[in-house]
Amino acid sequence: MARGTRTSLASLAAAVGEHSPVDRHPHRSAPTTAPLTDLVANPRNPRDDLGDLSDLASITETQLQPVLVVTREAYLRLYPQDETDLAEARWVVINGCRRYAAASTFGRTRLDIVVKDEVAHDRATLLAAAVTENIGRRDFDVIEEAKAVELLVTECGRADAAAARLGKTEGWVSQRRALLKLAPELQTALRRGELAVRHARSLARVPLEQQVDTWQAQQNKATGMEDAAVGPPRHPRPKADAAKVVRAFRRLDADPPTLADALRDYLDEDGLRTLIGALADHT
Repeated sequence: MARGTRTSLASLAAAVGEHSPVDRHPHRSAPTTAPLTDLVANPRNPRDDLGDLSDLASITETQLQPVLVVTREAYLRLYPQDETDLAEARWVVINGCRRYAAASTFGRTRLDIVVKDEVAHDRATLLAAAVTENIGRRDFDVIEEAKAVELLVTECGRADAAAARLGKTEGWVSQRRALLKLAPELQTALRRGELAVRHARSLARVPLEQQVDTWQAQQNKATGMEDAAVGPPRHPRPKADAAKVVRAFRRLDADPPTLADALRDYLDEDGLRTLIGALADHT
């Protein structure tokens, strides 16, 4: 084009054809907020119960973390039979179902969202995203967790594949699945916190018809009921202080991996979390 020659935008667009920037539509980014009426909780949420939502009452004022959603279309490609459950919603909440429920309960009308349809790449990916959010939470009871892990193993086809999706060891997956072999009474006790996970894993190896009797015998022994029937009760063993524990470890000459295995076997889930927190405070 010669210097000084005038041209119009129309002629420029014609000259560059389909690569013309003139009529190009601006890129539309995914929405960052959405009204609750456009959202629906994941119908395949592995949680049976969202628990007490009172700890999320502040969501009426501040939402600290956005919820992860997939589009209606992406979800229905995996579960077309759930279309009725979605009603008119545009997005399905995958991570953040408790925040979504709290917003509805306490009167918030909109939520910050992150749209990631890649989470709906396949059923295993979607389920893993939902399970991973809840693992380790105090309000996600261990039987719900075990059921969710079992579903993921079914979707993946192998326990090691499910473990990789969750970032866990295959042993951890095996231990969680074993809890589903417990008698219903023991599953209830585990959910109520009356039965420790480490004891539940041992009971799961006992034949089903003997599990409840075995547990009751263990309880009787722990509370000294059997001793009381044949003689005076024993005095409780005094708790060891830190110095005594250190001396015991030194006598055993155990390396850190062995100590870690021993502590995992000795402590339940809450005990391990408390230990990790205490160690973090001293680092």
